[in-house]
Parts: sequence; C-alpha cells; structure tokens
Amino acid sequence: MTATCSEISHKLSDDRSDLTEPLYVETNLGNNEVFCCPASPTTVPARTPQTLESPAPRTGPPRRRQRTTSVNNQTTTANPSECVIRSNNRTIYTAGRPPWYNCAGQQVEPFVIGICGGSASGKTTVAQKIIESLDVPWVTLLSMDCFYKVLNEKQHEQSLINEYNFDHPDAFDMDLLLEVLLKLKEGRKVEVPVYNFITHSRETNTKTMYGANVIIFEGILVFHSPEILKLLDMKIFVDTDPDIRLARRLKRDISQRGRDLNGVLKQYLNMVKPSYANYIAPTMAHADIIVPRGGENKVAIHLIVQHVHTQLQLRGFKLREALANSYNDQPRPESLHLLPATPQIKGLHTFIRCKNTSRDEFIFYSKRLIRLVIEYALSLFPFKATTVETPQGVLYEGKRMATSKICGVSILRAGETMEQAICDVCKDIRIGKILIQTNKETEEPELYYLRLPKDIREYKVILMDATVATGAAAMMAIRVLLDHDVKEENIILASLLMAEIGVHSIAYAFPKVKIVTSAIDPEINDRFYVIPGIGNFGDRYFGTEPSDIFN
Repeated sequence: MTATCSEISHKLSDDRSDLTEPLYVETNLGNNEVFCCPASPTTVPARTPQTLESPAPRTGPPRRRQRTTSVNNQTTTANPSECVIRSNNRTIYTAGRPPWYNCAGQQVEPFVIGICGGSASGKTTVAQKIIESLDVPWVTLLSMDCFYKVLNEKQHEQSLINEYNFDHPDAFDMDLLLEVLLKLKEGRKVEVPVYNFITHSRETNTKTMYGANVIIFEGILVFHSPEILKLLDMKIFVDTDPDIRLARRLKRDISQRGRDLNGVLKQYLNMVKPSYANYIAPTMAHADIIVPRGGENKVAIHLIVQHVHTQLQLRGFKLREALANSYNDQPRPESLHLLPATPQIKGLHTFIRCKNTSRDEFIFYSKRLIRLVIEYALSLFPFKATTVETPQGVLYEGKRMATSKICGVSILRAGETMEQAICDVCKDIRIGKILIQTNKETEEPELYYLRLPKDIREYKVILMDATVATGAAAMMAIRVLLDHDVKEENIILASLLMAEIGVHSIAYAFPKVKIVTSAIDPEINDRFYVIPGIGNFGDRYFGTEPSDIFN
C-alpha cells in the first residue's frame, strides 16, 4: 500500500543516514543561500532557497516540479527553484517516476534528444523550453560540459592564459560520455562528473543520475561522434547569430568564470570561432530540425514537442490496467511459497480481515502474522550443514544459513510495518526503503523516494509489502533493485496477503524472484483492492482510516 509524502516525511527524518547514496550537490549562491542540484532524473518541487541558519519547511499544496539536470554550474545560471527536499543525506521528491518498464518487467527504451549548436547559442534554453512544454514527469537533461578532460600541468597553464581550446573534440572525454549515455538509455544508475571552469578541473563529487522516459543531451559537439549519433532518436541544431553568441559568451565568461574582456575575445577569435567553422557547423547536416533564434522560436519548439509526444504514446502503456486484465485461470507459479493454511493462520486472518476489529487488536494480530511470514521467507535462503556439540557432549547435525549478507527493503508505507519483525529475527540487519505512490489521475504507481545500502548488489534482499493487488508497486520496487545490480534470484518478496493476479504478474515478469505470502485472494475490484481482502492495511495499522471506508 502507499502513503502521501506528508504522512511519512517525519518517519524518514529518523532513519539511519549511512545507507543513503549522495543524490545531490550543493552550490553556494551567496547571501548564505544554498542551491541543491538534484542528481537523479526525478523532478523536484518549485521552491525558494532557504538560508543555512533557518531552514523552513515548505507548506501549502505541492507545486509544479522543475526537472533535474546535469548542467554545469559554471555554464548555466543556478535556478533557486530547482531544490530538493532533503534531511540528513536523504532525498525526497514531491512527484514520482512512472513505470519505465512493461508488463513483462522489461525496460522501455527512452526517447533520446540531442541538441547541438555553437557556444552560447541557447542550447540549454531550448532544452528547458522543450521540457516545460513536454509536461513529462521524468526527464533527464545531460550537459556535454560535464565531460571535459582533466587537464595536465601544461594544459592548465595554457587555460590560464586563454590558449587552451575547449571547443576542440579532443577536449572532451568521449569514451566516458558514450559509456554514460549507454547506461542512461538502459535505465541504469550513472555517476556524472562535475567540471569546474574556474579551476579547470573536475570536482571530487559527482552527480548520481538514472535513466528516464526522455533524455535530452546538449552540447557543442553532440553530433561529432558517430557512436553517439546512433543513440539519438531526434537531432536538433540551434542556429543563433554569431554576434548574439559572442555577446552571451562575453557576459557569461566575465561574470561567471572570472575572465577579463581581452582574454575572452582572444579565445573567441583564435579558438571558438575557428572550431565552430571546422567542427560544429558541418554537423548541422545531421540535424532533423534546425531551430533559428534558439529559445525564442516557439513554433519550432511546439513542433518538436508534438513529435516527442507522438513517439512517447507509441512507446507508452497502462501498466496497472494491463496487469489487472492478464493471467486469468493460470496455474500458480513455482516461485510462490504459501504458508500452510493451519488453523492458527486462519485464526489470525479472521481477526485482521474483520472490519470490527479494533486498531490495537489489528496491530497485535498483524504483528504475529508478519513474524510468521518473515520466518518462512528466511527458510528459503540457502543453508549449509554444520555440526555443533551440545552441553551433554553429544554432536548435533544441524543447519546454518549460508549467507551473512541479508537486508530488508520495505515498500512504504505499509511495508514499513514488517520491519520490526525482520529486525527481531535478524540481528543488526540493514533496512532500505522505497516509497511508491499511486497517481490519482492515471492510477499508475510512481517512484518517489529510495534509500538503499550502497553495496546492496552483494546482499540477499527480503522485499516487504503488507498487501499486493495487481503487483504494480511490487514490480516497480523489484525493478529498482535490479537497476541497482541486485540479482533477481537474490530477491524474496514477502507479503501478508496477495491477489491471484498480483502473484501471476510478478512471477511472469520476474520468474526467479521467490514470493512468500500467508494467503491468496481470488480477485481485485475496479479500485484495485483485493477481494475479500483486508481493506487498506496502512490506514488500519496507522490509524489514518476514513470513518466511511467500509460504507
């Protein structure tokens, strides 16, 4: 089951911070203001920057988010509205990522847009205008400026006197750039370098990014590499008057990069202008669309957006609806492990299914049932034979778990109710969290928040959710784990109650994932609730249940 950000944000603030990957970069804007550059392609809320001395929480209804970018801080003016809500190294987004995979659990290839043009031609502005008009909630903007090579001592000295050519193809790390683009297109996590144009070096920190429905890649030499050209679904060239480009470059380099007028003009005449003629302008022939006047050309941007929408519709799908109408009358999969239907299990289900059960009793009997489910899930991990000596001096042939690296991952918020049980039976176990909500308009699951151990790929994972209906949220959580290099056979999905259709959906998409539950109900209703079910488990457990939920 799912929860709103406001209902769980106070819980997240108390979690351990050692499991969190750094997903943002701070940039000082002056006047004690800090701009947090989000480092994943999720979008973030429009929000004014807070001072370091008096951070104030955002109030009121959720605002429209700004998309995450990898644009270099030295090449683009920081926008204070692009801030993330964070606490103790955690990153929380107020709008989520829709499914990036199909019903079979396979990733859908993103639409990649390449934007090329001369220095200061308005490429970033065009990219931002496209993003604003697209109205797609999950977009990655990747800047080529992040991939300048690290300068050696001689090159660094040349850069200080404006004699190093930053507009030459050899100035870029094309191998790293190609590697990052390939991973983003596969939906995998990447670490994007941060280049500092003031010191002419890469900073020690990097930006963590993930694949997206739409990837926009902009830079002066985007069309130069044949390998990169093959990855682009749409190629745009921004053609701006040279005088305008020079004026913009003068303003940017003097105000943001600490250079003087003579140095900027020297570099422009000796390197920037010749490089444009030799390496950039000829690549205009590869463009599908040429946009004169950059971001001011509303007609061209409108045509681009229309084409992208058409392509996304061809690749799109309704995941939850498709799952609900699939796998009817199929035998139960071999990956399903159902607790024996003993009188004790039946008795516990009687209490938690009854609508008249008080909240205290509901919590008590739920905890008992959760403990049984977790113990049963642990029995599915590999064990090895071992011999111990009893106090009577007699040898006993027993079993010991063959792995010492086990972690639990809860799907917030209902899955959080299962954390205590796994902590009780596994000493010092590490716990991760994934928040997935259902979009009220599309009825599709959306990823909002994740906090996982950095080395989770080395662990056996028990994924916990109290109930599973269509399996859409569980499939998204499994897909997140796979994107973090967790092996499919190392995942066990544990739940108190599942619908038949949810079991089949998960087993079909991820046949190596073991599924553990205490009961299976035959169907779901038009609101995707399990029938007969137990209602909204999270609401009943946490006491947030509307008074008329059963009416």
